[in-house]
Amino acid sequence: MAQQATLLVVDDEPINIKVIAEQLKDENYRIIMAKDGVQAMTLLEKSPDIYDAVLLDRIMPRMGGMEVLKNMKSNEMLKTIPVIFQTSKSEKTDILEGLQAGAYYYLTKPYEKETLRAVVKTAISDYNRYKSLSEKAKKTVDAFTLMTKGIFEFRTLKEGYNLATLLANVCPEPSKAATGLWELLVNAVEHGNLGITYDEKSQLNEQNQWNDEVERRLCLPENISKKVTVNFDRIDNEIKILIKDQGKGFDWNSYLELSPDRAFDNHGRGIAMAKMFSFDSIDYLGAGNEVIAVITAKK
Repeated sequence: MAQQATLLVVDDEPINIKVIAEQLKDENYRIIMAKDGVQAMTLLEKSPDIYDAVLLDRIMPRMGGMEVLKNMKSNEMLKTIPVIFQTSKSEKTDILEGLQAGAYYYLTKPYEKETLRAVVKTAISDYNRYKSLSEKAKKTVDAFTLMTKGIFEFRTLKEGYNLATLLANVCPEPSKAATGLWELLVNAVEHGNLGITYDEKSQLNEQNQWNDEVERRLCLPENISKKVTVNFDRIDNEIKILIKDQGKGFDWNSYLELSPDRAFDNHGRGIAMAKMFSFDSIDYLGAGNEVIAVITAKK
């Protein structure tokens, strides 16, 4: 049985917390409540390891959501916990400010039940995958750190997960590299080889059917032989990873930066986050079915 996820809900309006708890009651989350940012930070600093996501109101007395977010991002124990901003401020400048500060998931008030559930589930799932990848990267055989060149092929998400952890172990900071590698590898499978569109993934996430659809498409005759090829190359202090899928490509330009236009979607931030936190550069080639990620080791 999966471990129960813990969600910290921070809002100065008791009715809002009550609504959130009611809408999430079927999800088997442990919900802890805070009435403002000061109480939220006290709870987070006291038990930083127990939270899987923070659902944070932006405008509160004593300490607002932006200050809480900045405090979390400056704390080594808290900075990776996903923050979901719930706000009535929907101006692009306000959204961009939150994105740049590290709030990669957004909800506007009032919000629909299914949207709330999908965004919370995505944030918790992303965080659990990050923790799993980071832990596994630490345990990968040390001999792989001697690798300077390698060519790999894979088809499935499980194979991509294993490859991400293996290649991350060769990188200077495995935990950072693992999550970025996973984002690029899963994109090559789902959007590249399997042709799952952005809108289709939004709907699949909302219906909790994304994994099932990926597995179904992997078994289709037209996809059974498709593979993702990964070339690893390390020269001196620079690592280059070329990932190529067999899809038609996509319009990658708008996905390299966090966008206010996609802030309320239940996915779509993975490539931008990989660029920001995992790699020194990401460059897509041609139609977008090839990408080069570069890590430069600090001397």
